[in-house]
Amino acid sequence: MGMISVPLIGCGSASAAPSASDKARRPVQAGKAGKSVPAAPVSRSAAPGAASAAGELAPPPDIFDAQALDLDFWLKPRVLTMIRPQSGEKTKVLYWKDGQVIDAAYQELCHLMRDVNGKETAPIDPKLFETLWGTQAFLERYGIAQPLEILSGYRTSKSNDKLREAGVPAARQSLHIEGKAADIRIANLNSEVLGGLVRSFRQGGVGYYYRSGPRGGWIHADTGLKRTWKG
Repeated sequence: MGMISVPLIGCGSASAAPSASDKARRPVQAGKAGKSVPAAPVSRSAAPGAASAAGELAPPPDIFDAQALDLDFWLKPRVLTMIRPQSGEKTKVLYWKDGQVIDAAYQELCHLMRDVNGKETAPIDPKLFETLWGTQAFLERYGIAQPLEILSGYRTSKSNDKLREAGVPAARQSLHIEGKAADIRIANLNSEVLGGLVRSFRQGGVGYYYRSGPRGGWIHADTGLKRTWKG
């Protein structure tokens, strides 16, 4: 099974500890002598995964604080569970282990993130998968085990232009075209909560797209400049 060596959020390898400069930009907090800082405590007043009056999953109060994650979180094997509503595809795959991206799994994820309309596949920025996995794994800590819905991943320039012509919010120079962005949703999870969590990883831009209906809106996540907006 092929392996791709790339620098990831938590570490460059299983044995390497983050440098002082890395700590300032990566969602990892490690103490001296390799001791990890425990995650922030959860308030007992909020039950993880409890349903709110609106039928949405109620997160614990510290759900936005990805910076409280310890080093062990980033060193464990990474499994992504994603679905693509447009095509009906679903995958659950181990894509990273021992500091390496598993090539076959990476290719599978890129295929699921393809341009469904343009029927083209392109390499996806591995850092985007880090954010998606980190978001999902963080929620699972609190009993919220739901697949990530990928509403849009890679787009060809032609597909992006068609969306713009149809009035869909799509930037002219969208990072979707570069394989550096995804529009995501988690069933029954409030968009504000999901966006706040993605934003707390500090890995790129986050767009909040609020829509009414049983499925709600979605969150745009990318690996570009750190910025936020509402669409």
